[in-house]
Amino acid sequence: MGASARQRATVRHDHWIGGKPSEPARGSYLPTLRPATREPGDEVAAGGPDDVDRAVVAARAAYRAWAALPAADRSSALHRVADAIAAHTGELTALERACTGKTDAQLRLETEMSAAYFRYYAGALHAHHGRTIDQGAGALTYTRLEPYGVVAVITPWNLPLNQACRALAPALAAGNAVVVKPSELTSASTVCLARIASEAGLPDGLLNVVTGTGREVGTPLALHPEVRRVAFTGSVPTGRRLATVAADRLIPLTLELGGKSPLVVFADADLERAAAAAVNAVAANAGQVCSATKRLLVESSVHDPFVREVAARLEGLEPARDFGPINTEAQYAEVLDHFDRAREAGCRPLTGGGAYEDGAPAGGLYIRPTLYAHVPRDLPLAREEIFGPVLATMPFTDEAHALALADDTAYGLVASIWSGDTARGLRLAERIQAGQVTVNGCPLTIETPFGGYKQSGYGREKGLEALHEYAQVKTVSLALGSS
Repeated sequence: MGASARQRATVRHDHWIGGKPSEPARGSYLPTLRPATREPGDEVAAGGPDDVDRAVVAARAAYRAWAALPAADRSSALHRVADAIAAHTGELTALERACTGKTDAQLRLETEMSAAYFRYYAGALHAHHGRTIDQGAGALTYTRLEPYGVVAVITPWNLPLNQACRALAPALAAGNAVVVKPSELTSASTVCLARIASEAGLPDGLLNVVTGTGREVGTPLALHPEVRRVAFTGSVPTGRRLATVAADRLIPLTLELGGKSPLVVFADADLERAAAAAVNAVAANAGQVCSATKRLLVESSVHDPFVREVAARLEGLEPARDFGPINTEAQYAEVLDHFDRAREAGCRPLTGGGAYEDGAPAGGLYIRPTLYAHVPRDLPLAREEIFGPVLATMPFTDEAHALALADDTAYGLVASIWSGDTARGLRLAERIQAGQVTVNGCPLTIETPFGGYKQSGYGREKGLEALHEYAQVKTVSLALGSS
């Protein structure tokens, strides 16, 4: 195992620029970590402004011919990319497993969704067009949906391949060229994606990847004068900084930021299914999902027995089988710090509340699935995003109280409601300040627009709305003259 790990750690991943690998201009590489074992991982190119400039120049040179293609041709190209993702599932999942430690089930789901994004937008592209406007017999007036040109996509470390594809597929479908800056901690699968897309026939320069830190790559990319739109998924502080850059440059920006999403359970709900949903929010990607429901709001009459049931289910989860590790050392330390702060405030977990101290999980960045009950609404546990396998519960007395608790957050990304009264579920869904609300476990899929209210960001990904995010509207009006 040791020799194998040392051999793997020597693998280096260069940038992907203009349809081929590209060594970093400064010749340096960044180390990565395997969070499941804390062993050294692959190295990725440490990019800088020169690498960013080369990638943007390549994208700028490629986009006009791509945008001029008929929609059917772009659609065919995106279908080929989807086929390539499916054909290279083993390679992509191996790279993701190494740098994230995700479970096999999670990896399979995310890779399948990555291919599905390209298939969905390849199909939706056929309905992506403008409209005619009736101004009388003497005029022909219509709108066109035109690409921006070069789009920058900056992705986080928690869902590297999936979130790259979520932005890339609609951006490319709309006729843009893209430069992607993945997290320097989880870059390998995005570089691999660009390579297999090129091998599948995507024109050179349309999909470029520059790896490195936010300071050395992300900021120069957002500042580049040829970049005409930015899509960012990540933290609120970084989103604010990018919003300042975009405002100064007067370019549009899509921000998908944090969340503290509520899961609201009424006494008349299907409590078995609601408990399973609560546990899944903790287990899925070890809770490292910005849309995961982390505040468990339960009607007072059933709160305590329901919470005990959830706690028992959490205790049955096994690391590496049901959930993976925290992806980064910094996030691991931050989650443990939240536990320390909760302890100082007098809060004790019903279950969990620490790292594993023995066995294989202790060698990695695994944290025990954790549940705090009856959390005061003013504590950080109830207010701050804890990017890990942690639930905080609060009881409510009636519908108005449930709504007040659900909206008592700076965020507004997703909410989940469980109720035997369908009308009440829909009534509450329409009043909660969140970009997506699901009632009684109804799925939210690629077809459903995704994005936040309040400090969870703005702009929309997924659904047809994402195509509109990556296109500009042009109006053309022609005087036909008298007959």
